Amino acid sequence: MEPMDIVGKSKEDASLPKATMTKIIKEMLPPDVRVARDAQDLLIECCVEFINLVSSESNDVCSREEKRTIAPEHVLKALEVLGFGEYIEDVYAAYEQHKLETMQDSLKGGKWSNGAEMTEEEALAEQQRMFAEARARMNGGVAPPKQPDPDQTIES
Repeated sequence: MEPMDIVGKSKEDASLPKATMTKIIKEMLPPDVRVARDAQDLLIECCVEFINLVSSESNDVCSREEKRTIAPEHVLKALEVLGFGEYIEDVYAAYEQHKLETMQDSLKGGKWSNGAEMTEEEALAEQQRMFAEARARMNGGVAPPKQPDPDQTIES
């Protein structure tokens, strides 16, 4: 595949992060093995080519089924067509693991959740406090008198 075979992209645009790829390469080798920079670059280029090859074949599989969106099944079929059938089981297992992790993340609230859940009453009280602060700022910095917290007891 020539550098400009990827639609509208130059060779430099279609690459993988070197730091990430270097980490992956080093994790797969014994600690006493070193990899020359040229070999790392070659491995990265091979990965890019592999992704392009599987993507292209996945698109062909998808088109033959008259679909417009490449689904995981299309990728698995592409691997089989390209002669990588022995990897399908491992790839499918990794895909299932990814789905599980994604589902767990969404159940936890995803990236917006901080783990601190509030009751409805606590949320309403916090909202009222924030509204009061905003009104005070709009009224020239004069804050309304603080209301005592009903949960706290006053000792005399």
